Amino acid sequence: MITLNDYLYSGDTVLKILQNYIEDLRKDAKKNHNEIDLIHCNFLIQIKELLEHNDFLTAQSQKIREFYKYMTHEYPFLAFTVKGRIKSLIRAEEKFNGYIVEYIYDYYIKNGTYPPIAELKNKLSCFRDLIAYRIVISLPKCHLKPGEYRETEELKYLYDIANRLPGFLEEQGFTAEPANGVKISHSELMDEFAKPYYRDYISEKKDSDYQSLHITFYDNSSRSYLEVQIRTKDMDDVAEIGAANHLGYEKKQESERARRDAIPQGECRYFDDAYERGIRLQKLDLSKLDVNMFAAVNNSLINDGCGLYRGRLILPYEHLSRFQNDLID
Repeated sequence: MITLNDYLYSGDTVLKILQNYIEDLRKDAKKNHNEIDLIHCNFLIQIKELLEHNDFLTAQSQKIREFYKYMTHEYPFLAFTVKGRIKSLIRAEEKFNGYIVEYIYDYYIKNGTYPPIAELKNKLSCFRDLIAYRIVISLPKCHLKPGEYRETEELKYLYDIANRLPGFLEEQGFTAEPANGVKISHSELMDEFAKPYYRDYISEKKDSDYQSLHITFYDNSSRSYLEVQIRTKDMDDVAEIGAANHLGYEKKQESERARRDAIPQGECRYFDDAYERGIRLQKLDLSKLDVNMFAAVNNSLINDGCGLYRGRLILPYEHLSRFQNDLID
């Protein structure tokens, strides 16, 4: 079985690693008539093309920047950041294989058999977040009026931004994609016309305390999808360094072990391969990797200059607030 782990000790760049992995994976897939690994190759090619031909990302990020400039005028009291990234190779590989494991397991538990290959292939065409932008807002305490609570006021701003974003970006050449009823918003703060497009992880909190608003757009110029996440700083802290980050990892490991126990090894090679690839990635000692522009002391202290683990940065913008910084550009 070909795995990404086999290529992470060569000292090559991420792009070279991708090229070698795709080439070998395709050869192996054709040899063994593995249709899912051919889909896997196509998924990896999407990431490779983002890294190779990134001129459109410059144009795209400039359009997103227009919303940043809009926010500086409309919300002068807010401090906020707008960041964009290409999903890291390791996270993308984890997600692709994790989706195979989850879908086959759910189908098996429900039907007592494995999904038809055509149905599984169709389900693997759903990835829309290889490019993602994140808006994180914070209302400084000094701008709170007597009797106001920061969390309440920030939530009002958050949903107001969410309500304005689809219309603004549609004028910039983007099309909002329906969420098809996934995590539909129950918040009174979200306008009815916006609800069909958002996956609202705030109005229905998860066990991990993860909270965020997610919306997917299609960029009509580059013909690519992108995801926008909108959070308060407290929500972002929970997601990045808090309970959602740690508990999510622990629960993921527990659920994957349960899935492995439920499905007999050797009965479904697509499940077996995806599960094994995911487990190997989880066991990576990042300090031992030799990837150009990447270094790690351990799995916590990481200097990722190439987007291998944390993602390739597209844009960073920061607005402190009109009272802290009069410069808007």
